[in-house]
Amino acid sequence: MSQHYQIEHLLYLMQRLRDPRKGCPWDRKQTFATIVPFTLEEAYEVADTIERQDFVHLKEELGDLLFQVVFYAQMGREQGLFDFEAVVDSIVRKLLRRHPHVFPDGTLDSELADGVVVTEETIKANWEAIKKAERAEKAAAGLEETTPGALSDVPVGLPALSRAEKLQKRAALEGFDWDDIAPVFDKIQEELDEVREVLAQESDPVQRQHRLQDEMGDVLFACVNLARFLKVDAEASLRQTNRKFETRFSAIEQLVGEQGKEMRDLTLGELDELWEQVKRWEKGQA
Repeated sequence: MSQHYQIEHLLYLMQRLRDPRKGCPWDRKQTFATIVPFTLEEAYEVADTIERQDFVHLKEELGDLLFQVVFYAQMGREQGLFDFEAVVDSIVRKLLRRHPHVFPDGTLDSELADGVVVTEETIKANWEAIKKAERAEKAAAGLEETTPGALSDVPVGLPALSRAEKLQKRAALEGFDWDDIAPVFDKIQEELDEVREVLAQESDPVQRQHRLQDEMGDVLFACVNLARFLKVDAEASLRQTNRKFETRFSAIEQLVGEQGKEMRDLTLGELDELWEQVKRWEKGQA
């Protein structure tokens, strides 16, 4: 029976990879900054695997993501900043603090009293209140450059759609939100009208492009707001549409190739008919 490796084996492997004399040249030269793109890629691969319900490969993708954490921890240990144990200790303490409805005394041994009912609304309110208090503590300790606001710790590195949704949710908790969905549709139409206005009225090419980028940002932000009201994850929704487009486009390429042609040989109308044909196939209507 082969050995069943544990977390300590992964930590030791990472230490060996970073060994100054006998380690891997590629791993040795990496820094916190150079690893970030790989971390983002691995996180997206986890998300993609889950969305495709490819659970056979999910274990592998989660392992790749865990390796990123171990990589950072090893570099932190080398520089005397922190180690893997400190990372684990930090997250356990944070989760204990943020889940008083499960650990009322803030320890792993504490339990909620029998018969106590905690609603989802209470959990969300407590979660935000605790995070707000944490931001204030960081500011008091000089860990924040400015007085923290409701939006101050929304990561700037998030994908734009995800960050827009998080900004909107934070603002909504402060009462900055519509009461129903109707004005959301109106806002999308308003932003689309402003795009049309720029196209119709702005003649300077440079200024026109600058304004279009600004107005298109408003359109996308408003669409994210609609997704939020519908309880749809905007980022996941667009990734799903991207995959759907890619699948349909590839099917059209294959159909055109079977005719001994290239896509540019067909008219837009002919390509559109093939697009509709692929859609009918997907629905089993061909």
